Amino acid sequence: MPHPDFKPLSLMSAGAANTNPGTGSEPWTPLPWADSPRYDARSVLSHWPRLHAGHALPPPAEGSTLAEGWALYHSGEFERAAAIGLLQGPEGMALANQATAIYANYLEPRESARLSMFRQVIERAGAQAEAEPDNCQALYWQSYALGRYSQGISVARALAQGLGSKLKGALERVIELQPRHADAHLALASFHAEVIDKVGALVGRMTYGVRAETSLELFERGLELHPQSAAGMMEYARAQLMLHGEARMAEATRLYEKAAALVPADARERLDVELARAGLRD
Repeated sequence: MPHPDFKPLSLMSAGAANTNPGTGSEPWTPLPWADSPRYDARSVLSHWPRLHAGHALPPPAEGSTLAEGWALYHSGEFERAAAIGLLQGPEGMALANQATAIYANYLEPRESARLSMFRQVIERAGAQAEAEPDNCQALYWQSYALGRYSQGISVARALAQGLGSKLKGALERVIELQPRHADAHLALASFHAEVIDKVGALVGRMTYGVRAETSLELFERGLELHPQSAAGMMEYARAQLMLHGEARMAEATRLYEKAAALVPADARERLDVELARAGLRD
C-alpha cells in the first residue's frame, strides 16, 4: 500500500536506472521497456489530443522537425527530444523543458545531476516566462521544475528560499490563463498538501495561503479534466495521507490501484503506471 512518504519522483529504486549521470557528455539513461508506445512525426499528431490531455498545447506543423521531436519525446527518447527542442528556439522550448524535466524526475539516477537538470529548466522556462508573461508552457514547466527541485533540497528549505511562493504564483497564473489546464490544477493541489504536511495547517494558511480543502478541490477538478492522469492519482493518494493520515489509506490504495491499471498512451504514462505498481509493492 502507498505510504505518505512514498514520493513518485524516480524509478531508480525500481531498478530502472544505470550509472550514467545524465549531464554533460554522458548519455541519458534509456527508457527500460521496449514495449512502450512508439510514435513518428505523423502518428503523434493523430494522437495529439490524448497525449496532451493534461495541458493544451497547439500541435506542431505536420512534417516539421518539431513534430519529430515530440514523437521522440512520447516514445521515451527524452535526450534526443530535448536536443531537438533546444535547436528550435522559443517554439521548441516547451519540448526541451518537458523532456528534460520528465527525464530528470523519473530516470536520472544521480541526485546532483537531477537537481542540475531541474535548475536548467527553471532558468530556461523562467527566462521565457519573463519575456512572455502569458506563456502557460513556460510558467507550468518552471513551476514543475521548482516543485521537484524543492523536494530534492527539502520542502522546508525551498520555502525558506521563497521558491514556494514563486511556484504557487506561476501555477495560479496558468489556471487563470487556461482554466482547463489539468496538470496545473494537480500541481497546485500537491503544493497545498505538501506545505501543510511540512509546516502545519495554521502556518500554511497564514504564511503561504494554503488550505486542505483547496487541495482536495483542486485534485478533484484536475482529475475531472484529465481522468486518465496516473500521476495525478498518485499525488492525490499522497495528499490524502498527508492531510488525513491512516484514515484515508483505503482511498489512497484505491487511487494507486486505479493508476496501476491504466493503459499508458506514451512513455511518460508508462513511467507513471510502473511507479504506481512499485508503490503498491512497497
